Amino acid sequence: MAVTNVIDSAVRDALNTTAGASTQNAGLELQESFMTLLVAQLQNQDPMNPMENAEMTSQLAQINTVTGIQNLNDTLEGITGQLDASQLMQATSLIGKGVLVPGDRVLVGEEGVTTPFGIELPAGADDVRITIRDGNGEVVRSFEPFSLSAGTESFTWDGTTDEGTLVAEGAYTVSVQAYANGEPVDATVLNYALVNGVSLDDQGAPLLDLGGVSEPVDLSDIRQIL
Repeated sequence: MAVTNVIDSAVRDALNTTAGASTQNAGLELQESFMTLLVAQLQNQDPMNPMENAEMTSQLAQINTVTGIQNLNDTLEGITGQLDASQLMQATSLIGKGVLVPGDRVLVGEEGVTTPFGIELPAGADDVRITIRDGNGEVVRSFEPFSLSAGTESFTWDGTTDEGTLVAEGAYTVSVQAYANGEPVDATVLNYALVNGVSLDDQGAPLLDLGGVSEPVDLSDIRQIL
């Protein structure tokens, strides 16, 4: 029947547009519109060929689907809001703390005091080699090979060369090569940074200000809190 087609079309449109709706009023309006169309269908149906129970049940199931989607959207919006608030609280709690994030810089201060660095391995390696270079790319320290399990590990360099003398103050870079049974293992070098503040990106997600050590990073970039 023509009226049935109108109702089916209205329900399909509702299913397509309800995903973007976020208010309870929108769901109520959809229900009222559906009931109005359903009553019109019942009033104008052919007495010799009335709507069957299965068809009526199908129509009611469709409006229940529309209402269910609306309720699900409202629930998801609430959960998203709670997650955003939780992430912001977590980010602000890091202000003033040191973290390890992807990067290869090590700073050397007075009397050889250095910032820590880290290594992240996706799998264990039996041959890990760390090399530290100065600003000119010259090797100043090569550590003896060692084994390391999968995960994140932090290290501290004493600021000395291979000959045991203190290096000059400044910035140095760390490189890592890792192997397992002779096969290379992807290793990520991590550098130390101090969280100075928190800002929000265009999507409202928190970004950590690392004081110029790197671009602002999100929480997923933090590998370790020191």
